[in-house]
Amino acid sequence: MRRQTATSGINPAGSSRALRLDPLSLPVSFNAHDTRADGGVRRVELHRERVVLHRAVHGMRMAVNIRVCDFLGVALRGIDDAQMLVLAHHDPSLTIPLCVSSDREEIAAAWQMWSEIFALPQLAEEAREPTQRRRRRNAIRARRPKFLARRRSGDLLKPASVHQGEREIIARD
Repeated sequence: MRRQTATSGINPAGSSRALRLDPLSLPVSFNAHDTRADGGVRRVELHRERVVLHRAVHGMRMAVNIRVCDFLGVALRGIDDAQMLVLAHHDPSLTIPLCVSSDREEIAAAWQMWSEIFALPQLAEEAREPTQRRRRRNAIRARRPKFLARRRSGDLLKPASVHQGEREIIARD
């Protein structure tokens, strides 16, 4: 057996060597680059059934727990002279890097293995724009009952009528 470091045998963020996670040694915890997080780094815990992302944004610490079945698949991306395997998600900020290498045979073997471990399809990913957010049809309808939406609101600019100088009529028995 090989000796594993505190980050489960991978290189820490900012290392010059390529990222290579072993799919057979799950669960794995490692640091990944995140432009939105404080310090530019987030901690990723990768399990067979779930992924937990730990990061801090503007001093607020958070942990995002995502099921593996919520990911689209294991995608292959081309970067400069190397290729990268990622666990692809609809939201690009939730995409997880798995392996970076310039060796095509190593990437192909890792792609197959990660796909089998997570039971997700293999995706050849092109550079594409993230999908736009869907608009809700009628945003106010879900918040207000129907009779309140029909009712007219009062006019604050016109003061209420005040009757002065009149005698009051009171009926007494």
